[in-house]
Amino acid sequence: MGKSLVLEINTRCWLRELSENANRTVTLATVPDREFAAWKNCGFTHIWLMGIWTTGTKSCAASLGRQELRKLSVEAFGPGGEENLGSSPYAIADYTAADFTGGLQALAQFRAKLHQNGIGLILDFIPNHLGLDHRWIEERPELFVQSQGERPETFPVLKAGGKLWIAHGKDPYFPAWDDTAQLDYRNPSTRAAMVEVLQSVADQCDGVRCDMAMLLLSDVFDKTWQYFPVAGAKAFGGFWSDAIASLKRRHPDFLFIAEAYWNLEPRLAALGFDYVYDKTFYDLLIRRDSAGLEAHVRAEGGFEPVRFLENHDEARIASALSPEEHKAAAIFLMRQPGMRLLHDGQLIGRKRRLPVQFTRYWPESPDPDIVEFYKGLLKSGTGHTQVS
Repeated sequence: MGKSLVLEINTRCWLRELSENANRTVTLATVPDREFAAWKNCGFTHIWLMGIWTTGTKSCAASLGRQELRKLSVEAFGPGGEENLGSSPYAIADYTAADFTGGLQALAQFRAKLHQNGIGLILDFIPNHLGLDHRWIEERPELFVQSQGERPETFPVLKAGGKLWIAHGKDPYFPAWDDTAQLDYRNPSTRAAMVEVLQSVADQCDGVRCDMAMLLLSDVFDKTWQYFPVAGAKAFGGFWSDAIASLKRRHPDFLFIAEAYWNLEPRLAALGFDYVYDKTFYDLLIRRDSAGLEAHVRAEGGFEPVRFLENHDEARIASALSPEEHKAAAIFLMRQPGMRLLHDGQLIGRKRRLPVQFTRYWPESPDPDIVEFYKGLLKSGTGHTQVS
């Protein structure tokens, strides 16, 4: 597969910052040329635009109702900081480019300009759940995990003849995401509908980062939802193998990237994923287990890894390691095979992890030492602060 270098960008925060700096509204169609030149000079093969899809008011209200988020927003932006909270980008109301991006045409223009610079576009696919505002909740409730009676971590939907209780999306080891609705992959109609969604996404980009991909493995799914009935005939089948094979018949070079945990990475690779998260690499590095890390990277893992020092789910590497450790870790990362992932703000030494519900960056000044370091590490010494 060869080496790939991906930059994850928090799209709405990035476009907002570009707009404020330019004193005009910047959409994906009007991103300055210097951004593309910087990415090309740094050697990025792909840009991952995290959080471009449409969200809605119900999921936004769920964010605003979380006291810990409100407290963080005031800490970051002062009194009234709650105005910088929005819906989680992983509570999708519709797989269409959100208004703040400029919409479908702006996304197409952005992708075309990336291609002119030899760079591919990665977008999110969140297979496990949809946001509370998605039309299927009202129109096609049978596609979701549901109950006839109220249960923990469910919400009501009024239907002719009664009330249904739909489960919120869930990782079995954590509380449910209360701004989402859990899709039921035991239902063949759900699988078919989500293949169609995936195909529509694939027509707009060059690869997808599949959120929490292991949650759709049949044994994982069945165990998570064993106490909820199936709406219709149960026939789980293999979603990923069928979906990936179907998609690649139309787009042979399309990339599938799996976020994965629990040592399930080889299973996902066997189902057709091109790259799979290597969380073990990150964990060993953060624990400063150099012997374990060396042994891990030398071992054959059975999959093409995605390796990183941070992403939107993890602590900032500049807060977890000393500056010298950070630099050594970055050099080590860049020497790895597979896909290397750099994160929005990593190149300028940001230390505060940004909640995905924030709509603007946490105010921080660049670290000049880290800025200079990444200038030397990446292909070119120019323009890298434009990708922060």
